Formats: sequence, structure tokens, C-alpha cells
Amino acid sequence: MKFAAVAAVMALALTACGGSDSDSSSSSDSSSSSSAQTLKIGLAFDIGGRGDKSFNDSAAAGFDKAAKEFKLESKELAAKDGEVDADKEARLKELADAGYNTIVAVGFAYANALKAVAPDYPDTKFQIIDDASVTGDNVASYTFKENEAAYLVGALAALSSKSGTVGFVGGVNNPLIQKFQAGFQAGAKAAKPSIKVLSTYISQPPDFSGFAAPDKGKVAATGLYERGADVIYAAAGLSNNGVFEAAAAAKKWAIGTDSDQYQTAAAAVKPYIIGSALKGVDTAVYEFIKSVEGNSFKAGNTVLGLKEDGVGYVINNEQFKQYATQIDKFKADIISGKITAPDKL
Repeated sequence: MKFAAVAAVMALALTACGGSDSDSSSSSDSSSSSSAQTLKIGLAFDIGGRGDKSFNDSAAAGFDKAAKEFKLESKELAAKDGEVDADKEARLKELADAGYNTIVAVGFAYANALKAVAPDYPDTKFQIIDDASVTGDNVASYTFKENEAAYLVGALAALSSKSGTVGFVGGVNNPLIQKFQAGFQAGAKAAKPSIKVLSTYISQPPDFSGFAAPDKGKVAATGLYERGADVIYAAAGLSNNGVFEAAAAAKKWAIGTDSDQYQTAAAAVKPYIIGSALKGVDTAVYEFIKSVEGNSFKAGNTVLGLKEDGVGYVINNEQFKQYATQIDKFKADIISGKITAPDKL
């Protein structure tokens, strides 16, 4: 998604402070005239990789936009199921050793690896998405208030439900995805206090396969539909595709996350997608690369929520757009501080 306000907020801050196992690369003969050295950008995907139609694809969209706009040589490397921190360290080092001096680490799972690698490459700028624990003069982290967007789609799910029961499918049971669940549950209860909220997770740490297992996502969602849920919000990366398949099979409803998943969903499941919670990962990646290209890189954490237009929601299905006014009221109350969306269960 493209959030203009995010770009504006980041630009002001910067001015003030000065899916497969294969890899792919592209290059251009041109390079940034504003950079002291030739800028080469690298991207290390999370589990699911390019083609997950969610989190990774959003990062890829920002990466691709920057590569094209600034005519930069680029390279991406994919993650593998079951890998450990040492594998992630090796991936980051491979990019840095090959001269890619602006590197995006997609996802909190890279935190330990980046802590180990970044100090050894002081002239390389790193970005990590969804983690603020990595510090250093060459590290920028971008985190989001996913709970705020989840609150809105929780309200949407409750208002849309006819059975009085809604569900949440998380990819991996960890603090980040619990943040989605916490916001979703609170929003659902705010919109309809009598609503029943069911939840399930596809995998438990250290198993992160839940982000890339559509078959298991389908099983998880089917179980919730069988227990009475008629609307499910899924925060499970590539596994969301399985949730959408389950919705179509049950002739019930689903809500996506991270990007407008209706736009990339298979035609057969589109009629069963109400909408999505949105997260501006694409904008964050693009703005990071732009800051390095423009010699205005700033280390530290940038937090993006509804107020910064870094998260949001979209309703795609016409029959549910009647609830937009109510959802927008919740949105305004969160931005004003009248409502605080919880970020913990």
C-alpha cells in the first residue's frame, strides 16, 4: 500500500536529523549521484518470500520501487523453512560481502542475526522490519502499531458477523502476532460486546512454518468455522491463502492482513474476502532506501500507527461497506487518544 502521510512524516524526521530457495538480482549501469559510494541494495526475505501476497510481497514492492526509481543494482535472498539464526547471519553477510551496502532484513526473526552482523559492517546501512531491539549507528528499525489496524478489522468482523462468533488465525504464537490478536479481540468487543472470539495458531516458536503453510492455514480456519465463527481475521503471511480457501469452502468470510489481499487473491476466493488490515511495509522499505540514497539516513526506531497513516484498513466487499462510518469513528477515536488499542493479550 502507499501511504503518503508516512512518507511525509519520515521525510520531515530525516530532514531534521540530517518464496523460493533461489536468489535473484537485477542491475543498472546508473547509480545515485548523491551517494559517496555506489549504492547497491539487498533484501533478505522472511519465511514465505516473494509471492506470499502479504508481508514479504509488501516489502518487495517498496524494494522494487526504490530500485527502479533510483536505478540501483539489487539482489534478494530467500529464507528456508527450519533455518536457524546462523543461516540468517550467513544471508546478511553474503549480501554485505558482495558489496550490497544498503540491506533490508524483512521481519523480527532477523533480530539476533543482525545484532551479530551489523557491527562488523559499519559502512553498510541495515534496516529491520518489526523489531526495535537492534541498535547501532548503521541500523534503522521500523515497527508498526498493528494492534490499531487489527482493532478496526475486529470491529468490522463483529459488525459483519451473523452467527455472533468471529475467529482469529495467527501464523506463529509470538508477541508480534499476539499484538494482532489483542487489537482484534478488543475491536470486536467494542463494536459488539456480546461477540464471541475464537483463536488458534498454526505453529509455536521456534517453529515459524506457520507463516508459510497454506494447507495448515486452511485446516486451522476450517476448525474455527466448524466451531461457529462466520468471519475470520488471519495474520499468518502466506498461510492466509489457506484461510481464504477455507472461507470459500465454508461459504463464510475472511479478512486479510498487511496488504490489500483482495487484490492479489485467487478469483475463486475473492467473493469471501471482506477486506484487510493494512500495514505500510512497502512505504517503510522505500523510505529507508530513499534516505540512504539521499544521504539522510537516520539510525533508530520509527514507529508507525494510524496517526502516521502507517496502518489502516480497507473494505472490498460492497455489502460490508455500510460499516465504514462506524469503523472510521473508531479510527478517529484511536488517533485522538480517546481509545487505546491494546497490544498485549
